[in-house]
Amino acid sequence: MTSLSPSGALAASQFLALAVLVGGAAFASAYFARKHLAADDALSEGADGPFWDVFAGLAVVVPAVVLASFTWPWAGLALGILAAGTGLMAFATAPRLLRRQEARRASRKTLLLNEAAAARHRSALARWQRYELDPRFSIDYPAMSDPRQPETAALIRAIRAAERLGGRTDRACADTAYAPAVDHLEHALAAAERAAGVGTAGLPGPGPASH
Repeated sequence: MTSLSPSGALAASQFLALAVLVGGAAFASAYFARKHLAADDALSEGADGPFWDVFAGLAVVVPAVVLASFTWPWAGLALGILAAGTGLMAFATAPRLLRRQEARRASRKTLLLNEAAAARHRSALARWQRYELDPRFSIDYPAMSDPRQPETAALIRAIRAAERLGGRTDRACADTAYAPAVDHLEHALAAAERAAGVGTAGLPGPGPASH
């Protein structure tokens, strides 16, 4: 079996390379073993996932420790301690790392949902503003501008709630409540239009929501 070079500089570089290899293998092995144990399908997989994670780590760590021990026993001991310490640290910190990864995935998903919600928000506001700004719609459907009407009052509250959470053009909103607020706004707008007698015929642009 190939041994470490006895020369000082070369031996030091070889030991450093083995230390990086051992530390990385131990960390990855313990991290993925903990990840498998924490996964929802851990019970269905049994112990196979964590077992093979640990086995793969040992397949790297053990030969490295043995190789170092042939040249200098203390080097093998140091690598063994490094592997054990790194593995324990990875196993202990894995839940926190996994929570951070899940939080980042959830944040990205929320941003994508909110980008789509922002487009629907702008469309709903544009549709509602026709009843405020277009004289023909204002005359034909006065109830849409009358806050004394229960459906119109509910629509105004929904508009304000969506505005507070995301604004009408905010594409970077990370609030998980924004998309549901836009859903509620669309439902409120459709309900107000039905109560005011608005039909789909003759309405330019986006028609009443069919929620």
